[in-house]
Amino acid sequence: MSDEIRDESADELALARATIARQVEELERLRRRVADERLAEDLRDALALTGIAGEIASPVTHDQLLEMIVETAAHVISARAGALFLIDEAAGDLVFEVAIGPKAQEVKKFRVPLGHGIAGLVAISGQPMAISDAQRDSRQAADIARGVGYAPDSILCVPLYYGDDVIGVLELLDKEGAPSFGTADMATLGLFANQAAVAIEQSRIHVDLAALLDERLRGVGSAALGERTSAFAERAQGAVGYGRSLELARLVREISHRGDAESSACHVILEAFAEYLRSRHGAVP
Repeated sequence: MSDEIRDESADELALARATIARQVEELERLRRRVADERLAEDLRDALALTGIAGEIASPVTHDQLLEMIVETAAHVISARAGALFLIDEAAGDLVFEVAIGPKAQEVKKFRVPLGHGIAGLVAISGQPMAISDAQRDSRQAADIARGVGYAPDSILCVPLYYGDDVIGVLELLDKEGAPSFGTADMATLGLFANQAAVAIEQSRIHVDLAALLDERLRGVGSAALGERTSAFAERAQGAVGYGRSLELARLVREISHRGDAESSACHVILEAFAEYLRSRHGAVP
C-alpha cells in the first residue's frame, strides 16, 4: 500500500472518529437537556399541586363535608329530602350518617336492616334504584315512613362504593317538579356518591403531608430546596384542612387526565357545589 493511500485511510479514520465523538457529545447534551426539562416539569407539577391545595384548603370537618355533599346533591337534582347511610357490618344494618329535609332529626333515630326498604335493598345488591310511586311499592320501608311521619312519593337511591365494597347508600326523596327521578338524576347522584366515598376514605386514612411533599419534591432531584422544602411541608402540615385539600387537588388532576367526559363531569359537580355554597353563604371574598 502506498504512503498516499495509507495517509488517505488514516484521514478517513480520524474523520470518522471525530464525527462519532461529536455525535456522542451531542447525544449527551440532548440527554442532559431532556433530563433537565423533565426535572423542571416535575418540579412545576409538584409546586402547582401544593399551590392548588393551598387555594382550596378549608376548615371543613368530615361530618360537615358529608352534609354539604348531600345538601348539594338535593339542590342540584331538586329533591325535597335526602340521606346518607353507612353500613354497620357487625349489626347488619344501615346507620344514618347524614339526613336533611323536613323530618331529618326524627329519621336519625332509626336503623335500617340490610335488605329492608329501598336503601337496604340497594346496600345488599349494589345496584341503584328509582321508585316513582313509593307509597304503593311494597319494597318501600313503610314502617319507618310511619314512624318518622313522612311518606315519600318518589325515591332515588344509589350505592356508595369504597373500592369494590358497598359501604353505604345515598338516597334522595321526592323529586320537585316531576313525578319521579330520571336516569340523568341517577347518574348525577352516583357522582355525588363517589365524592362522599372519597370524603369517607380521607377520614379513615392519615396522610403525613410533610413526608408526602418531601418525597414528591426530592423525587424530582431538587436537593437545592433542602431546608425550605422541609419548613414549607411542616407549615403546610399544620394548616387546618391542608392534607385533605392536597388529596382533593390530586384527585381533580387525576380525573382531568382521564378524558373530556370525566373532566366535564367533575367540573359540573364542583361548579354545582360552589354555586350552592355561594347561594347559602355568599361569595368568598
